[in-house]
Amino acid sequence: MQPEIAIIDNNTLSCMGLKSILERIIPIAVIRTFSSFEQLIDDTPDYYFHYFVSAQIYFEHTHFFTPRKHKAIILASGISPQLKIAGLHILNICQPEEALIKEILLLNRSAHEKGYPIKENRVSHPSTLLVSDLTPREREVLVLLVQGLINKEIADRLNISLTTVISHRKNITEKLGIKSISGLTIYAVMNGFIDADKI
Repeated sequence: MQPEIAIIDNNTLSCMGLKSILERIIPIAVIRTFSSFEQLIDDTPDYYFHYFVSAQIYFEHTHFFTPRKHKAIILASGISPQLKIAGLHILNICQPEEALIKEILLLNRSAHEKGYPIKENRVSHPSTLLVSDLTPREREVLVLLVQGLINKEIADRLNISLTTVISHRKNITEKLGIKSISGLTIYAVMNGFIDADKI
């Protein structure tokens, strides 16, 4: 059975952007968007594995979300101390894509006992590549890439030439079919090359 995730936000662009990111991170899930709480209620509101809900809608309908707060992730444009004190799961949507993905992956550990149903392999590419298809050196380069190091820093750290780093990067992107740093980050975390909190 495919898990379903609801995004409830009257901001269409936020819904579309978050849906796109979640589809890459959790390709087995069905992501549904609702522009109002009423639309969610007209659907099957208790069926969802998680609710990504705007702060305004959450607090206007606490009678619904409070009993489900372990499944609710509040979309906020910042995190206030009051929300942290309340023990709510908050996702700051006003940050770069890589940071947003990292935060979603970290929420995976705490928002639900079993975490998101994130597909273990092939996070953003449907190829049949196995984790073992990356050489040990390519894995090292991948980890340093997702930690934010540039080519020269990677070369210095591994005591290899700049040309070799570029060659490894090319091989990694060709093997995985993933070109963006955010996609490579998801892949590295999901395959256990690096912990999300070390990015």
